[in-house]
Amino acid sequence: MLIDGTGTERFLQCEAANQAARDPASAAGSSDCDMSIIQNKKALHDFSIEERFEAGLVLEGWEVKAIRAGRVQLKEGYVIVRNAEVYLIGMHVTPLPEASKHVSPDPVRTRKLLLKAEEIRRLIGKVERAGYTLVPLDLHYQRGRVKLSIGLAKGKKQHDKRATERDREWKREQQRLLKTTNKT
Repeated sequence: MLIDGTGTERFLQCEAANQAARDPASAAGSSDCDMSIIQNKKALHDFSIEERFEAGLVLEGWEVKAIRAGRVQLKEGYVIVRNAEVYLIGMHVTPLPEASKHVSPDPVRTRKLLLKAEEIRRLIGKVERAGYTLVPLDLHYQRGRVKLSIGLAKGKKQHDKRATERDREWKREQQRLLKTTNKT
């Protein structure tokens, strides 16, 4: 989801900065204007992420517009490898009500991920042999294109989840104590 209501404006600012960076006549351009669209916090809770990859997505026009509007959900999504190709299943993109009527949108269709052949071979080896799984981590813009971060992950046991939560709470408590001691 977009962090504030000016997501479209932020996207346009990033586009302008990226266009300036691609223009050789402009020396003051910055091309590191990436913007997160949505994060899959459930995946970070349920899995320990070993390695991260960035993949492009094959999207239709109405999907790109809906994603820019923040109407996407990754929580139920997962990634599979089939016939030496990588697919994202279960990502829900809610169509905009203003979508054209000549296209019948399917909100949970299977979407192909675009990765380099070497990365796909590495993923196949780890997923099939080592017992790893692939999970979508976040959806973001990079140079105006929608990208998906996927993680090579192993499932956490229940006691691992509890330990992670305990550590997180202890860090919060430490920060709270530091703030109170600094105020006095």
